[in-house]
Amino acid sequence: MKILAIQNRKGIGDMIIFLPFIEAISKKFNTPISILVKENSKANQFLNNNKNIDNIIILDRDNKKKYGTHDGIRGSFKLVDDLKKYNFEKVFIFNSSLRYNLISKLAGIKKIYQYPLFKKKKQHIIEAAQNFIKKELNLIIDSNPNILVETQKVQIAKSKYQILDSQINILLGVGGSGNTKRIPAEIFLKFMKLSSAEHNCKYFLATGKDEGEQKILNTILQSEFKNRCVKLDDLNIIDILPIIKNCKISICNDSSFSHLSSAIGIPTIVLMADTPLLYGSYSPQMHPIIPDGQKSVTHDSLGKNKINPNKIFSKFKEITN
Repeated sequence: MKILAIQNRKGIGDMIIFLPFIEAISKKFNTPISILVKENSKANQFLNNNKNIDNIIILDRDNKKKYGTHDGIRGSFKLVDDLKKYNFEKVFIFNSSLRYNLISKLAGIKKIYQYPLFKKKKQHIIEAAQNFIKKELNLIIDSNPNILVETQKVQIAKSKYQILDSQINILLGVGGSGNTKRIPAEIFLKFMKLSSAEHNCKYFLATGKDEGEQKILNTILQSEFKNRCVKLDDLNIIDILPIIKNCKISICNDSSFSHLSSAIGIPTIVLMADTPLLYGSYSPQMHPIIPDGQKSVTHDSLGKNKINPNKIFSKFKEITN
């Protein structure tokens, strides 16, 4: 049986959030399934060895700029042709868009399961997926994504980067997709001062190449802790995951690395400054820190300067002890 799951949200975090629900479909029908996802989900880098996933088909769609080969009416027919090649029998559509319903029908897929049409407004990302799988497959799925990292790769990374068991190895996810999500370097440095005063720590700095992210990275690398730091910005995700797996704890902005580290089983302190709290609390491995003076956090909270390094250190001690 050939089955397709369509997950059209962008970004690594959303891909990881939907992973338990996609895997549930595979397990229900006892067959690997294909997924249609955007390239910036980076699914090829961390799901290529997932036994529940067969083909990773890239959805080339930008939505805003309409430069992708699957954008617009012509792009829709191109996607129809691309999907026809696989002869899918069933499709599970994790959105309420009529577009993907029609594309699936034109691609000859006979059994179409989808979120309720035209119900996107105020849709809870996790509850909508849980309700969908419960309704269609009668399964209750917890929001606890799990990404496997090969033991051999973990050992190779441990040797290559001289990761010692006598140290506390910490991933610092200092990057982020937006400026309002990026906690200032000074807050990370205050935490590093507190943690290094009590422990022999080694810090692995995970970030992207954006100018704002690089500024934070370089500030840390020019500090008194530069000899304790290893930067990871030149590596692909597939190479970073074994390094993270060697860490005892992760401390990350609300970024792809908070999702990745928690999904591979590393306790992750998530610094929530400007996005809904659920993005830093859906996994049991996640421990959110919110800005001082706020009871919760959501879009436009603008709290990056109010994250308290003492609270980070307190949570760090609680987890590591």
